[in-house]
Amino acid sequence: MSVLELTLSELLNKPKATLANLRGTRRILLRRRDDEDLVLTTAARADQDLEVMGATSRMFVEMMRTPQGRTLVLDVLPATFPWVRYLPAHDVREFSVELVDALGAATSLDNTAGVAQLLTEWRHTAEVHADPELYAALTTDSGEDYGPVPEPGIAA
Repeated sequence: MSVLELTLSELLNKPKATLANLRGTRRILLRRRDDEDLVLTTAARADQDLEVMGATSRMFVEMMRTPQGRTLVLDVLPATFPWVRYLPAHDVREFSVELVDALGAATSLDNTAGVAQLLTEWRHTAEVHADPELYAALTTDSGEDYGPVPEPGIAA
């Protein structure tokens, strides 16, 4: 995939010349000094990307409805997500089911944030399983009661 990296200043100072670059590349990555970088593409290319993601997700979801598909997905997960090797077998199966559910929801909402969050959470779970000291620290009961936990967003 062709990505051209430019600065936001280049777009602001030479908008026509900068935008003309979209004819020869799929995306322009606009680097910003004090904020998150931006990606610039054409609406047609963005629609193509969404269509491909949706088709791929729908195909994956339908494939998981068959026993052969579930077996295939479990076989390819370690190649796709190498960190699943650290997960117990039951967690790998749970991850595959949650991934399918998240992909289906993302396609219907046209929003991939939930899938990205799910991948991050499972990758962190694999990190815990990969580190015996961390796993022991997080799974061993200290015998202490630290009291009630306040609800999120409420200052203690």
